[in-house]
Amino acid sequence: MENNTFFEPIQEQLAQVEERMHAQAREAHPNVQAAIQHLISAGGKRIRPALGLLVGNMLGGQSESLVTLGAAVELLHTATLVHDDLIDGALLRRGIPTLNARWSPAATVLTGDFLFARAAELATETGHLNLMHLFAETLAIIVNGELTQFFAERGAINREDYYRRIYAKTAALFEMTCQAAAIISEAHTDVRESMRAFGRDLGMAFQIVDDVLDFGGEQRTLGKPVGSDLLQGLITLPAIYYAEAHPDDPDVLCLTGNHFYTEHERMERLVESVRRSHAIQSALAEAHQYIQQALARLEPMPAGPYRAALENLAAYIVQRHI
Repeated sequence: MENNTFFEPIQEQLAQVEERMHAQAREAHPNVQAAIQHLISAGGKRIRPALGLLVGNMLGGQSESLVTLGAAVELLHTATLVHDDLIDGALLRRGIPTLNARWSPAATVLTGDFLFARAAELATETGHLNLMHLFAETLAIIVNGELTQFFAERGAINREDYYRRIYAKTAALFEMTCQAAAIISEAHTDVRESMRAFGRDLGMAFQIVDDVLDFGGEQRTLGKPVGSDLLQGLITLPAIYYAEAHPDDPDVLCLTGNHFYTEHERMERLVESVRRSHAIQSALAEAHQYIQQALARLEPMPAGPYRAALENLAAYIVQRHI
């Protein structure tokens, strides 16, 4: 799965997405232009635009509109990363210095805002009013999720809170991308709903695997300390499974304390306990369940290279490794 074969049917369209994204910086201040070009060039596997392109092509959508959607979605994603890195105080992403490592918080926030504006402008160019409503609603979900996480009690072990958090953080944008591609393709309402749910299931699995990798990788490849979420008081699914299986572990009991995150040695010990336990496999099994639900939603869709690529993408999500 390392070859990421799901990109093959859409290589040309993905190149067009890149061009559209780079074009959005041309009217900005020269410093902002350079920053945006850096952010785009640094960036990611383009899973989200690939998802929209594959769903749209599978459903017979118009190529130019799907490319525009892909650029809008990825710019929105990039903007959220700019703000996330600032909020988290992250100085590296994928081994590359973040924007806030070089700029003031004000300049970083404004650059993120510029990207949000450009993403919204691209969304309007698709010419679908429903899509504009969906785009705005998704942005509100993402921002509200960030605010909820910011003000949430640290160390809280709550499954429902976790699922709501990862939906807002990741699955909402996957969901919107698939639904928007179906809208552009003028698919029937039931197909739009199936694609919405397909995207949501993929996004939930994607974030669960990310949370597993936070425990399973090495600092030099992760670009951050192993178990960094837990060290910051953010309880993800592997830690939830461990806490449920070991409720009397003194390190688990300390999670409810107001200052547990200052006890660094204790937290590092808890990270290692999670890594050595069955919690990792339990969380991965749950991600596989979401993928199976997603694949079931694809079964009634038109067969061909695009559906096959979506199936490969779904498999990649739970098979990727550092």
